[in-house]
Amino acid sequence: RSRSRSRSPEERYGRGRRSRERERGRDRYGDWDQYEWRSSRERDWEHRRRGRSASPAKSDKPPTEEPPVKKRKEALDPILTRTGGAYIPPAKLRMMQAQITDKSSLEYQRMSWEALKKSINGLINKVNVSNIANIIQELLQENIVRGRGLLARSVLQAQAASPIFTHVYAAVVAIINSKFPQIGELILKRLILNFRKGYRRNDKQQCLTASKFVGHLINQNVAHEVLCLEMLTLLLERPTDDSVEVAISFLKDCGLKLTEVSPRGINAIFERLRNILHESEIDKRVQYMIEVMFAIRKDGFKDHPIIPEGLDLVEEEDQFTHMLPLEDDYNTEDILNVFKLDPNFLENEEKYKAIKRGELLQVFTVMQLTCHPPPPIFAGSPLQRCIKEKEKSDDYQHEVWSTLQLFFLSQNHSIR
Repeated sequence: RSRSRSRSPEERYGRGRRSRERERGRDRYGDWDQYEWRSSRERDWEHRRRGRSASPAKSDKPPTEEPPVKKRKEALDPILTRTGGAYIPPAKLRMMQAQITDKSSLEYQRMSWEALKKSINGLINKVNVSNIANIIQELLQENIVRGRGLLARSVLQAQAASPIFTHVYAAVVAIINSKFPQIGELILKRLILNFRKGYRRNDKQQCLTASKFVGHLINQNVAHEVLCLEMLTLLLERPTDDSVEVAISFLKDCGLKLTEVSPRGINAIFERLRNILHESEIDKRVQYMIEVMFAIRKDGFKDHPIIPEGLDLVEEEDQFTHMLPLEDDYNTEDILNVFKLDPNFLENEEKYKAIKRGELLQVFTVMQLTCHPPPPIFAGSPLQRCIKEKEKSDDYQHEVWSTLQLFFLSQNHSIR
């Protein structure tokens, strides 16, 4: 019996699957190169079917392909961007302004606008009872007629961030309103619209902030007391817990002023509060607030004076009261918040400098002396007598007011 020799697996079980597929490919296409080309075409079709781009053939690649170069981002001038760009130190900003020879150019006006905005924001943010006279004088050194939109926005933002200093901001607005009524009217219009917006959105905090500012402006005779009665009527018409709370806070701020100028109106408001207390279904906490409000009225608002000490800085004959109803349509002039090229820039700047050298500085010098009383020797000095005689001069007052009116007309014309 002969010994069987060992055989390989391929001989024992036949040819392998890979060998059979290779032979089948040769039989089908006749050549291995043709089979490989067919496979690459099928792979490309599969890539396209899946939403991918077909893989390029190796022979299609250029022999010397350079790596892609990343494009550099174009450097933008921070002065010419809409938001002002990155922070520029004041010293560098002044140096850049000094390098520009054409004072009426776009670059110079843009830099002066940025400097004006930073100065107004800085002065408003650091005002308090003790330095209000100095802040007002520094504020008047800036062109607040050109930047009246910036000033209105800065005051409203500062008051919303710190409602505890509302009486200080109201005094600032009252002083500026006595000489620039257009600025006071703009602030009051924006304030009314903020209150209406908060009321429609049921935003209690926004209503509290806006009504508190309106109450102090009524105390300073910037706004008329009819606006206060309209706001209270709106809040108590369909009473809710939040609306009654806003009305109570509002009454604490301007209740004593309403008692003096409109006793019938405030009697009607408190009668409405009494009906709400007995008939409406409101929270116990709000009922207690109404009872406290009646106690405050009984005590004569002794803890809620009309104007706090040290902030009654505007003489009665210089006050200007705006009669703005609650439901009217107002233009807030938001275009004043952004920079716009002024073709008469140099002329308007010279007009404002003339105003600064005129009556305004003298009046606010007297106001500063009122905040810090002078010694008796100075009270009857020739300088003070000269100032009083010049203030009484009709020709001088007519000249100053004519300059103010022409200046505001030119500013409005340039904006349009």
